[in-house]
Amino acid sequence: MIRAVWFDVGEVLVNETREYGTWADWLGVPRQTFSAVFGAVIAQGLDYRDTFQVFRPGFDLDEEREMRAAVGQPEWFGEDDLYPDARPCLAALRDQGLQVGIAGNQTVRAEGILRELDLPNDMLGTSDSWGASKPDGAFFERLLVEADLLPGEILYVGDRLDNDIRPALALGIQTAVLRRGPWGHILRGDTAARLLGEDCEALCLFQLETLAELPSRVAEYNAR
Repeated sequence: MIRAVWFDVGEVLVNETREYGTWADWLGVPRQTFSAVFGAVIAQGLDYRDTFQVFRPGFDLDEEREMRAAVGQPEWFGEDDLYPDARPCLAALRDQGLQVGIAGNQTVRAEGILRELDLPNDMLGTSDSWGASKPDGAFFERLLVEADLLPGEILYVGDRLDNDIRPALALGIQTAVLRRGPWGHILRGDTAARLLGEDCEALCLFQLETLAELPSRVAEYNAR
């Protein structure tokens, strides 16, 4: 039985199009060009940070974040950047009496923004505050501690088979993969199986096109 549903942040709850665009502007390249290279990097199974190296070799993302903040251009997202199905989905799951958690690879600043948005959730954590980043298993081990439940009682919802699904499954956590965002559309099917060496998608409890379908599917699963 599922007793808790935890969510990744980027491209699951938050649409990161704004952030990708601001990085293109910061680099001084057309947004469409940045998006094209970003997609090509994902399709090759490379780290997304390699996108920045194409345009500026030696680019340090953490340092550049600080530089942006220093000139009044810090990372930011707001209510308008939430996917429309995010808040209703979280609320519906809480109405079922389930624990709802949010945990993703995010900065301390992003964690603060998430708390200010006051999403329907019981627990919230980020890689910065936990000291562990996906796909490191330590991230999901910390999630298990925070949830205080058995792995099989937790459902983790993510858009990335490499960062979200595979490491969660390795610890026995149930998973749901969401098809949206760059990874959700590119790293799927045969491409994902070739790059990851296994069909992680087929091992997911749910394969979702939208979060709107999740509450009813969880309720049906638990009823069985």
